[in-house]
This record gives sequence, structure tokens and C-alpha cells, in this order.
Amino acid sequence: MNLSKILKNGFLILVASLVLTACATQKKTTGQLEGDVYSGSESVEYLASGVPDRVFFATNETVLTTASRETLRTQATWLRKNSDINVVLEGHADERGTREYNLALGERRANSAKDYLMTYGISSDRISVLSYGKERPVDSGSNPLSWSKNRRSVTVKAN
Repeated sequence: MNLSKILKNGFLILVASLVLTACATQKKTTGQLEGDVYSGSESVEYLASGVPDRVFFATNETVLTTASRETLRTQATWLRKNSDINVVLEGHADERGTREYNLALGERRANSAKDYLMTYGISSDRISVLSYGKERPVDSGSNPLSWSKNRRSVTVKAN
């Protein structure tokens, strides 16, 4: 190769590196995909100030992750301080699977969260369970990241 080709190729590599670096530094995300579970705060709303309202699940799973258990402990602490408030745990699933399967899966996920809250002293009388299955996605995309955001249980104040 001659010197001009080497300089041209080096320049192109440098420009490509700068563009990729700039894209990487501009992307501000506090969420992450942990294995099969999304735990991004841009997808989380709040039950109360500083109390996240949702937990996420792996595909076809109802087992709580470490992050989910921490979120539910925070909810339990808040619920103990606010004993006059009842909650509804809404179970959700991603778009894959039948309507019936996802309704049952959403219910099992909400019950998993309910059981955990009960271990921290929250009475079952204060917690209702409702499953929406795949009917209320937070992300309508049809890809693994969207699906991971939709596999969740959301805690909302009961009316």
C-alpha cells in the first residue's frame, strides 16, 4: 500500500471511532437488561416518591429477581408507613403466547409479588391481584427489549 491509502484508511477509522464514541456517550440509559429481565428506570413509574411501582420477570417466569425483591421491600416499607392505603398488583406478560396463557401468567406474577409483600408484614386484605396478560403493553415493539419491559407486575393504589 502507498502512504496516501494508509493515511486515508487511518483517517476513516479515526472518524468511524469518533462517531461511534459520540453515539455511545450520548446514549443515557439507567436501565439494563440483566439476563432476560429489563430493569430500566425509564420504564418505571412511582407508587410514591422514591418507591418504584413495578418489578420485572424473565420469559415464562414468576420467580422474583434480586432487583424485584429490593423494589418490593421498598414498597412494603412504604405500605407499612401508610397503613390506610390498599393496592392492586397488576400482572402483565409480553405479546408471545395465547391470551389465556398470558392472563394466567400475569396472575401468577402478581401473586408472586403479593406473596413477597406479605412476608414483609403487609396483610393480604390490603392487596388485590388483577391480570391483564398481554393486553396492556408499556412497549408495543415486537423485540426482546420490548418484551422484557412488558413482563412485569405493577403496584397501583386501589380506589
